[in-house]
Parts: sequence; structure tokens; C-alpha cells
Amino acid sequence: MSNLLVTGGAGFIGANFVHYWMKTYPQDKVVVLDALTYAGNRANLNQVSGNQNFYFCHGNICDTPLVETLLKEYRIDTLVHFAAESHVDRSISGPDTFIETNIIGTYSLLKAAKKTWLDEGLNREKHRFHHVSTDEVYGTLGPEDPPFSETTPYAPNSPYSASKAASDHLVRAYHHTYGLQVTTSNCSNNYGPYHFPEKLIPLVITNILQNKPLPIYGDGQQIRDWLYVEDHARGIDLVIKKGQLGGCYNISGINEWTNINIVKLICGIMNREFTENVVLADKYPLASFAIAGKAQELVTFVKDRAGHDRRYAIDPQKSSSELGYQSLESFETGIRKTLQWYLENDSWWISVMDRNYHNWISVY
Repeated sequence: MSNLLVTGGAGFIGANFVHYWMKTYPQDKVVVLDALTYAGNRANLNQVSGNQNFYFCHGNICDTPLVETLLKEYRIDTLVHFAAESHVDRSISGPDTFIETNIIGTYSLLKAAKKTWLDEGLNREKHRFHHVSTDEVYGTLGPEDPPFSETTPYAPNSPYSASKAASDHLVRAYHHTYGLQVTTSNCSNNYGPYHFPEKLIPLVITNILQNKPLPIYGDGQQIRDWLYVEDHARGIDLVIKKGQLGGCYNISGINEWTNINIVKLICGIMNREFTENVVLADKYPLASFAIAGKAQELVTFVKDRAGHDRRYAIDPQKSSSELGYQSLESFETGIRKTLQWYLENDSWWISVMDRNYHNWISVY
């Protein structure tokens, strides 16, 4: 039995990880620490909130004494660190928060873990600090370049990716300098339920349902490697249970798509959904383009993002060979599950959008 502290557990990937873990290991205790900033939402955890092994703490990872208290009070042996500012556009317009949360926040957690686990001896012999990172720390790829591997040099191109790269290096340093038992995973773009609607896939889905433009940066030929969020959670599980201490593992869906083709795919699926399910027209009367089978006509090209990386792709061979990892969802099955979730959970995304109206960024 394990006692987990999950930072950022009310966010998109963190909440899906909590759902996965509590379903897979119902005997474990899970404590979520979340500051509930614009992308954190207690509603993401409603389905586990009544579980006697689940605990929620509203707090900031930069509050080192609070983290120390949680580690001791709940006798935490595994810390899974998701908490991060992650929206590239926001990092360009306001990098300060990214430096504070992603660098200083990670440092705060490492200090608390070292003091509690190593200096004071709680779980000194067996503990785990797992740090969740991103493929963006590796920079950008050309059309013919091989995918990123764990040995690819870091070359971050945005304040967001630079702050994540710095946090990765801090985690590595705390292992090699102090002996903290750490692992790191770098993932490709996630998608699935509870995805905050300013990101590409949920933005396209919710904008179609509201008859809003579908903004495409530049020519739309930027390539991303997409990973269904529950496959990511399974990959993290394997890294925690089987990963080499101090090791880094790439987790990927081996699933590259251009942004414009993602949008066209979703438009096509949405058109078919409205054709085959007449109830949807009554539920979403604003979606006149989808009702008419013309959702793709909402596509609108906008000025490209500053410093926009052209292509990301991850090679998960190390995770596959060492840990036995492979994604279970194809993109076809995963995107249909995702779209269906948004169609059935309009109260969730409407509430999220209303709550964040004044902070809203409508381009992914």
C-alpha cells in the first residue's frame, strides 16, 4: 500500500491520473494539493471526492512548510508532481507566473521532500519523487528529423518550455547531489476528458457547439504527437513502479498530426454525430454549421504564435523496452471518446468557461 501526494491533481492530467490510480489501486491513499488557479477545478475530482482514501488540500506548492506538513501527516512515500503553468501563449504574455510555479514551485517540493524523507528519515530507504515534464523541453524538429529521445539535448523555445527544462534539471540535481529517489517522464500532447477548453482539441469541440470560429495558427502545418490522457497515466504508473532511479522516460502515443488535420478530423466526426443523432440538434441549437454538416467552414486562420515550434515527436522505445509501456488507445478511439465526453458533459465545460471568462484565451 502506498500514500501518494499528487500536486496539481485538480488539473486536466492530474485529475485523470487520480481517477486512474484510485481505480487501479483502491487500497492506496491519495492526497491532492492544488492551488485551484484558472485551470484547476474541484469538479474534476467529484467522482472520487467521497472516497475515504482521498484527501484534498487547497494550497500552493511554493508553500514549503505546507508541503512538509502533508508529507508527514499522511506519511507520504510517493510524490507525483503535475502542478505547472502549461499554456504557451500565457507564458509569452506573462512569464513571471511560469517561473514562480514551474521553477520555484518544483524547488519548494524538492526541499520539502529532501528534508522530510532524507534529513528527518521518514521513508528514507524507499520513497519516490516523480516529476511530470513535457516534450517541449527538447525544442523543435524538422520534417525529416527523428523523434526526440531521452538523450536529445534540451533546447526550449518558449518561457513555458524553458521553465519546465529548468525544473527537470533541478529534479536531476537533487538525485545526483542528495540521493533523492526521483524519476522524470516527458510526454507528448495529451487529450481526453477534463481538458481545459482553451487547448486545441477541446477548443475546437466547444467552439463548434457554440458556432464560434476555429482559430488556426499560421498555415496549420505544425505537427504534434498526441497521447490519450489515460495512456499517459498508465505510463507514469510504470515509471513509478519499474523506472530506474534518476531515470527519464518518454511517454508517447506515436501519433503525429498537423494541427489543421486534427481540426478537419474533429469537424468531420462532429458533422457525422449531428447527422446520426438528431437529439444533438435540440441540445446544441447554436451549432448550425455542424447541424448542416459544414463544421469545417468555421475554420479561421490567424497570425502565428511567436516562436511557434514546428514539430514535436517522441520516441517511447525506452519506456517500451524497459517498462513494457504501449498506448492502448488509437487516435480514432481516443478522439471519439473525448468528443463523446464533451457532448455529454456540457455542464462541465460551460461552467469552466463562465468561471474563467475574464482570464479567457480563445486561441490554443
